[in-house]
Amino acid sequence: MSIVKDPSLAQVGRQKIEWVKDFMPTLTQIGKELKEKHAFSGFKIGMSIHMEAKTAYLATILRDAGAEIYATGCNPLSTQDDVAAGLATEEDIEVYAIHGIDEKNYWSHIHTVLDHHPDLIIDDGGDLVKAYLGLPKSDRYPIIGGCEETTTGIHRLKQLEKQGILPFPMVDINDANCKHLFDNRYGTGQSVWDAIMHTTNVLVAGKTVTVAGYGWCGRGVAMRAKGLGAKVIITEIDPVKALEAIMDGYSVMPMSKAAAISDFIVTVTSCEDVITENDYLRMKDNIFLANAGHFNVEINLEHLKDIAFSVEQRRENITGYKLADGRTINVLAEGRIVNLASGNGHPAEIMDMSFSLQALGLNYLLGHRYTLEHKVHDIPKNLDDYVAWTKLRAMGAHIDIPTKAQRSYLGLD
Repeated sequence: MSIVKDPSLAQVGRQKIEWVKDFMPTLTQIGKELKEKHAFSGFKIGMSIHMEAKTAYLATILRDAGAEIYATGCNPLSTQDDVAAGLATEEDIEVYAIHGIDEKNYWSHIHTVLDHHPDLIIDDGGDLVKAYLGLPKSDRYPIIGGCEETTTGIHRLKQLEKQGILPFPMVDINDANCKHLFDNRYGTGQSVWDAIMHTTNVLVAGKTVTVAGYGWCGRGVAMRAKGLGAKVIITEIDPVKALEAIMDGYSVMPMSKAAAISDFIVTVTSCEDVITENDYLRMKDNIFLANAGHFNVEINLEHLKDIAFSVEQRRENITGYKLADGRTINVLAEGRIVNLASGNGHPAEIMDMSFSLQALGLNYLLGHRYTLEHKVHDIPKNLDDYVAWTKLRAMGAHIDIPTKAQRSYLGLD
């Protein structure tokens, strides 16, 4: 039985799911192909992923291809209660997700998914795999494999692989071209600033924005900040990425210097303690801090609480920490992933590609379930390219096709 906050919200949730369908033609087409093959008939799929409309549509696509679906969130603040309620009304889909739940119930919902013994999983951040490994060995059941959506999750999975304890094969969706080049860059870039501007209702133009981390997500956040008229600073620990940021036209400096001159700081590193007490002590009055990484570890709120004279809720999703000297530091969405905890997440057209890869990745796992090692596997290039081809067709775009002679010259199959 599903666990949602308010079943009466189902109609609004279903409207949101219906809306995104019109903007996800690639997933719709791939879903039709999987449905015709009954690709997942007889299999259970467990999902721990941000519970919003695009995710819900993916769940229905997998269900239509024959699967039983058991879905929960992957972040306490990214669940949209109306979408969870709407998805829960679908046949052969159970949902365990409530916005703002505490840590205990968050993990309880993840374990409820595992209690159904899914054959395949979709994870976002790695908590479903973590919960599985936390089970007593006698309670672990065979899982064919799964797909991982995000940078943070891939980091965690590769550590497990290195330790020799990855329990089943996992397909790396995050590093597919049709994921990180678009989802991480254009999706994160737009959705982060959409959430920040909606939450704060302040001007970005003319402000100084620091972006911590210049991976694909950081590139997107910086690019959109620049487009909004901000002066952009990048902080990095990777010398090559720092050089790239400079050549892309941004200033590069340590956080200790950037903190003193920034109006906004957005962290997107997948690392902990990116902003700590020494940084807070240098900050301007009324600075805005937002995290776009998966976990709420990048902005060290314990350090901030320790030095704060008082704490107040200033607006929805904005907590003000007043220091003894009168300065206020504004933290958005409790330091959790701002574009989902304080916004609607990535645009549907972006998730169209990412979730198409998820569906194809699960189908790939089924087709190779007897041969794949317990490692993190790249999604095959032909599947990545197929998503790109399908997306191009849906957009009405066409590209050149090399001749036989050109293919021979280039050494292509």
